[in-house]
Amino acid sequence: MQPSPHIDDAPAGDPPGPRHVAIIMDGNGRWAKARGLPRTAGHREGVEAARRAVEAARDLNLSYLTLYSFSTENWRRPAGEVRDLMGLLKEFIGGDLPKLSEEGVRVRIIGDRENLTPDIKSLVQKAERETKHNHRFTLQIAFNYGGRDEIVRAAKKAAKAIKSGELKEKHLTEAAFAKFLDTADVPDPDLVIRTSGERRISNYLIWQAAYAEYVFLDVLWPDFNLDVFRAAIDEFHQRERRYGGVEAVAP
Repeated sequence: MQPSPHIDDAPAGDPPGPRHVAIIMDGNGRWAKARGLPRTAGHREGVEAARRAVEAARDLNLSYLTLYSFSTENWRRPAGEVRDLMGLLKEFIGGDLPKLSEEGVRVRIIGDRENLTPDIKSLVQKAERETKHNHRFTLQIAFNYGGRDEIVRAAKKAAKAIKSGELKEKHLTEAAFAKFLDTADVPDPDLVIRTSGERRISNYLIWQAAYAEYVFLDVLWPDFNLDVFRAAIDEFHQRERRYGGVEAVAP
């Protein structure tokens, strides 16, 4: 059996800390409901929490942060809420892009772009184009993203490469397949955080997070801050990561 991508790069023993953290930002609606506010207010506060998360990630010396902003299943929500979410995405990426670029942040968008409206697609391309040479920190935004959908799209790309002769079937290892994923040049997440008290992964980075540690927090996403982020990383430090191996036994 082939090893999962990036496992061979894992340091011996416990790493000093996570290099890549992925977050499922959950709880905006419940936060708003508890305050008698419309769901839009919760999503707007969620954008502020996302900004705090990006700042905190840099303060915590992370190299990569991936935020789950809009899933392939979110299209099932009421049209008005979807429209508001699209507006907030444009506000977050468009409004923050100059600052992110100035601070050396590389912005990447992962997910299916085929059915995005021209204005969203143009914004995505602009964000990636204007920050592609930045290396201080990478911010990935999972938008119109679903883990199963990503794997299907990757499989189609791999099949096309095999059919064209670009790739031989016998060379299609796990590592080779990972190059067809949206996250091809980004290391797998070490830690996945989900807020709001839910204990499920919701179709998020299901290939990449095969060996990630999961931390589930009761805090609602709009209340996420540096202290909460640090507490999640502290819990990560308590885990023993064996990558399918066994604990070393003292002689």
